Amino acid sequence: MSTRQLPASPEDDPRVRAVFDDIRTTRNTEYINNLWRMLAFDPALLENTWQEVKHLMATPSHLDPLTKELVYIAVSITNACGYCVHSHTTAARAKGMTDAQHAEFLSIVGLAAKTNQLATALQVPVDAVFDAGAGLR
Repeated sequence: MSTRQLPASPEDDPRVRAVFDDIRTTRNTEYINNLWRMLAFDPALLENTWQEVKHLMATPSHLDPLTKELVYIAVSITNACGYCVHSHTTAARAKGMTDAQHAEFLSIVGLAAKTNQLATALQVPVDAVFDAGAGLR
């Protein structure tokens, strides 16, 4: 259940229309998903969020596009954001993720969750060799 109504005609606002047009161009699609439609209630929030997403997710960088999507899915699982898990799994598939890669990825996410919980429960001290700042002391 949403906390706001989707705006009826968000593109009536020229700022929103400009962002939606940029999303369409950047993603080479006519589809504007519900997250962007919902953010249109506040054009400044929409603009800022899209610029950050565009910069980090749609601009070539040191990480390949599929890796970026996998990181996004892992964080979305951790944060229990079902919307983002669905949308970024779809994006990962569009960027070439196979069923075998998805299965391996989920196994790694499950393993990381387990060992993270064990390390937290046991309050395992960080090994000096893992502490990048240890040599500065």
